[in-house]
Amino acid sequence: MKTSNILAAAALSLLAAAGAAHAETYEGVHAVTSGYSRADVAPQAVAAARAGNEYSDAVSASVAPVLASSVDRASVRAEAVAAAHAPGQNLRRESFAGSVIPSQARSFTRQAGL
Repeated sequence: MKTSNILAAAALSLLAAAGAAHAETYEGVHAVTSGYSRADVAPQAVAAARAGNEYSDAVSASVAPVLASSVDRASVRAEAVAAAHAPGQNLRRESFAGSVIPSQARSFTRQAGL
């Protein structure tokens, strides 16, 4: 009786496996939907290959052009030195309550290292 149950269970599992195991059909690659012929595309491919990769880092690695300025070098340097020696140059708005620099903080004087 055990062997008949085992055989019945095996037959039933084979039928279930055969019915459930149907593979998907392969439909190949997608059909070409382009309206261009090979003769039309070939010159475009050659031009794209010669142009290089427009999105690479090497595109911006060339020498930047010199920018012309109407301000001379001495006046720019003088402004930079004046800004560097300003008493409250390192004050940040975020450091104070309400993000407002108090008026007395702008007039700090330089002190010797105390």
